[in-house]
Amino acid sequence: MVCCALYGQSENQIGIGFYNLENLFDVYDDSLTLDEEFTPSGAKNWTTEKYQDKLGKLARVIHAMETARENVPLVLIGVCEIENRSVLEDLVRNEQINKSYYKVVHYNSNDPRGVDVGLLYRSDYFTVLQSKSIKIPIFEKDGSPRLTRDILMVKGKIGNRMLYVFVNHWPSRRGGEVLTTPYRIIAAQQNKKMADSILQLDPTAGIVIMGDLNDNPDDASLLKGLETATSLSQLKNTSYFNPFYANYKNGDGSTAYDDSWNLFDQMIVSNTLIQKSELNYHFIDHQIFRRSFMLEKKGHFRNYPKRTFSGNQYIGGYSDHFPIISYFEK
Repeated sequence: MVCCALYGQSENQIGIGFYNLENLFDVYDDSLTLDEEFTPSGAKNWTTEKYQDKLGKLARVIHAMETARENVPLVLIGVCEIENRSVLEDLVRNEQINKSYYKVVHYNSNDPRGVDVGLLYRSDYFTVLQSKSIKIPIFEKDGSPRLTRDILMVKGKIGNRMLYVFVNHWPSRRGGEVLTTPYRIIAAQQNKKMADSILQLDPTAGIVIMGDLNDNPDDASLLKGLETATSLSQLKNTSYFNPFYANYKNGDGSTAYDDSWNLFDQMIVSNTLIQKSELNYHFIDHQIFRRSFMLEKKGHFRNYPKRTFSGNQYIGGYSDHFPIISYFEK
């Protein structure tokens, strides 16, 4: 039975987070990608000063996530919308979080704009044993590959638990939700195929599938592609539980569009992480993380995430998504 942990309790708990960093680009033009708007001469007039300000603001959010529960370290943070490894290395060097000793796992993928996914991890808790970047097999009508973000798979040891983490940023809804739905279903099926294969080889492995999925918990990609259970009673029929389904049905969200909330940022856990075991670290709780400083304070978008840009106008926010955290206990 999953229960909510008491705030500020237990030194035996850990947190795992995910955060869409909303276009964390450096200021340099990469000739291989379409990143020109995020340069000093580009449409967004993206300068070193703005880049450093953005790093500081993202670090402030991560520090707040780290201290959300007393004595509960945030040991893994999946991220997306990052241009390259160097922006993550710049981020973890920020004085607000550099004492956490976050290390970086990152691979370049073939997204046309050059944005990737990555993983920050605390090596004092999580030992990386293997990592790889996995392409999503989707194609245009002419048969050419549709370029999108790869899935990052990281295998590691946390306590006595073998943990596999999949970090995702599924194809967007640009071009229309209905027309792009098949791409996200394929992305979901690719995650499930890999996770199922792992569980066949090691039925005790823990699996965490996280990311900006560009779909809500009740969309076909989650319910049919990944075959997620939406309640604990459904877990007997599938291997994966989506605790964020309940948040969405209660009207909660992690990002807003057209005056309505979406819960695109989710973290799915395998049923092997639900029950207590001698392998330790089982799932106990989760949240969509928000603090007042992260919110737009006035106007039409009041209480929505305060973003970095409105169009090409710099407004100095944090991200257009709220992060999420799941908690585990041994």
